[in-house]
Amino acid sequence: MKKFPHTYVIIAFLLIIAIISTWIIPSAKPLSWEIFSSFSFGFSRTANIISFLLIIGGAFWIYNSSKAIDIGIIKFLNTSSKLEHYRLFKFLGTNNIIMVCIIILFSSFGALFGMSEETIAFVPLFVTLSLKMGYDKLTGISLCFLAAGLGFAGCILNPFTLGIAQDIVGLKMFSGIEYRVWIWILFTFIGIVFILRHTKKVKTNTLKKNNELKIESDNTLNSTHDLPLNNKKGCYLSYVLVSVSLILFTIFQSFNGLCLSLLMITAIFLSIGYTLIKKRGQSQYMLFIFAFTIGTLIVGVIQFEWSLYQIAALFLAFAIISGITMGYNPSKIAVEFLAGAKDMLSAALVVGLASGIIVILEDSNVITALLSGIERQASHTSQLGALGLIYSVQTLLNALITSGSAKAALLMPIFGQISQIVGLSLQTTVTAFHIGDGFTNLLTPTSGVLIAVLGVAKVEFVEWFRFIWKFILLMCIIGFLVLLPTLYFSINGF
Repeated sequence: MKKFPHTYVIIAFLLIIAIISTWIIPSAKPLSWEIFSSFSFGFSRTANIISFLLIIGGAFWIYNSSKAIDIGIIKFLNTSSKLEHYRLFKFLGTNNIIMVCIIILFSSFGALFGMSEETIAFVPLFVTLSLKMGYDKLTGISLCFLAAGLGFAGCILNPFTLGIAQDIVGLKMFSGIEYRVWIWILFTFIGIVFILRHTKKVKTNTLKKNNELKIESDNTLNSTHDLPLNNKKGCYLSYVLVSVSLILFTIFQSFNGLCLSLLMITAIFLSIGYTLIKKRGQSQYMLFIFAFTIGTLIVGVIQFEWSLYQIAALFLAFAIISGITMGYNPSKIAVEFLAGAKDMLSAALVVGLASGIIVILEDSNVITALLSGIERQASHTSQLGALGLIYSVQTLLNALITSGSAKAALLMPIFGQISQIVGLSLQTTVTAFHIGDGFTNLLTPTSGVLIAVLGVAKVEFVEWFRFIWKFILLMCIIGFLVLLPTLYFSINGF
C-alpha cells in the first residue's frame, strides 16, 4: 500500500500553498518569512485547545491506571448480551441498538447546543467501548464526534451558528425549525447507516472476537470484580475533598440565586459516593467518579454555558481526584500526569501548526479578497446559482475557519446582501450557512477539534481521512439537495 505523508508534512504543504496564494491573488498582501512566525501565532490562538489536550492526556493516563473503564464496559457488555434472549434484540443486535442510541444522543447534542470541543472528553470512553465490542477506534470516534458533527449541520437550536446567523440578517431566532428537524433526522439516519455498515465490515471474525472477549471478561471479573478497598484511605480522602468543594461551591452560588442543579449534583455525590465506598469495590467508586465528571460536564455546558477553559479545569480536578483515590502521593500524581501530557504532545503541536495556516490567510487578506470577488460574481446570477455559490463558499471556507460564530460574523452580512439582490430567501441562506458549517471541519487538518479527537484516540489523520472522505463528500451533496425544496416549494418559515 502506498504510504501517505506524515500529518506534519501535509500541514507544511498547506502552509506553502497559503504563502503562494498571497502572491497570486489580487488585493492580497504578499507574505514570505511570515510562514515561520505564523507557528507562534497559531499556538497562541489555539492555546485553549492545546492546554485542554494536555490536561485530558494527563487526566486519563492517571485514571486508566485503575482499569475501571475496562472493567465497567466488560460488565456492561456482558449484561447487555443477555438481552439477546429476546427475539427483537437478537434480530436487531444489542450492540447495534446501543450504538444507535449513542449516535442519536450526540447528534441531538450537536443540533441543540452545538456540541463540538466537548466530544474530546468522551472519545476515550467510546473508543474503549467500540474495541471491547470487537470494532475499531474509528467506530468509537464516529459514535460521538461524527454524530455530533452531523447534528451540528442539522442545527435545530444551535445558538452559536443558527442563532447568530439569523440575528445578523434580521430573522426571528430559531424560525424555520420544522424543516430543520426533518433535515436533522435525515442527516442522523444517514450517519447511523454509515457507521453500522462500517462496523459490519470491521467485525469479520465475529465469533473469534466474541470468544476472546468472553474469556477476557471472565478472567477480569474473576480477578478484579469489585476490587477490594486496598486504598480505603485514598477513597475516603477523595470523597471528603469533593464533598467539601461541592458544598462550598453550592453555598457560594446560592448568593446569586439558589441553583437546583447544583443541589442535585451535590446530593447525588454525597449519597451515592459514600454508599459505593462503604459497600462496593474501588472499581465501582472509580466508575462513579468518571460518570459524575461527565454528568457535571453536561450540566455545566447546558446550564452554565461552560467554555473549554471550564471543562479543562473540571478534568484537571478529575485527574487529581483520580490519583488520590488510587492512593498516589502528590509526586506520583505529577509523574503520571506528565506522562499522559507527553503522550498528547504530538497532537497538541499539530493543532498549533495547523492554526498557522489560518493566520497566514487572515493576515494577508486572502479570505477578504476572495469573498469580495465572490460577492461581485454572485450578484449577477440566478437564485439557484447564488444558493450554490453561497453553499460552496461556506463549505470550503469551513475547512479554513472552523469557528461557526466567527464565520457567521464574517459571511452572513455578505450572504445576506447577495440574497437580497437575487431575491433568495434569507431563511434559505441561513440554512445553507449552517449545513455548510457542519461537514468539512470533520475532515480538514486545520480543525483543532478534529486533531485533538484523533490525538486522544491515537488515530493518524491519514487513517481517518481514508475512512471518512467519501462519506463527507456524499453529505455535502445531500446537504445541497435538501436546500432545493426551499426554492421551489412553500415551506413554513422560508
